[in-house]
Amino acid sequence: MSKGYVIFTEKITNQQALDAYAAAAVPTVIAAGGTAIIAGPPTQVAEGDWHGDITVVLEFDTLDAARSWYHSADYQTVASQRHDAATSNVAIFEGFDPPAAPPLDGAASQT
Repeated sequence: MSKGYVIFTEKITNQQALDAYAAAAVPTVIAAGGTAIIAGPPTQVAEGDWHGDITVVLEFDTLDAARSWYHSADYQTVASQRHDAATSNVAIFEGFDPPAAPPLDGAASQT
């Protein structure tokens, strides 16, 4: 089963308010079994224009867990604080499970 991810890009308009939002939001992520795997500005924008000052990527065990956290009453109660502190884009993604590699049994090389 694939992991689930919630990705935020945020153009900060009020750093103090964003800090207060983060302090309120982090416990909801932890309670839902999520982990922040990226939180900060890009090290390098390799192509195009990047929206915002910071990007946050949250990882959950499943796509359903990511969706459940985002839509939960606990998180939605604090989401308005983010709206007051930043202009955000938020998307929920299903992780990618690459296809299994074929076995290396040498059968393909025999003629």
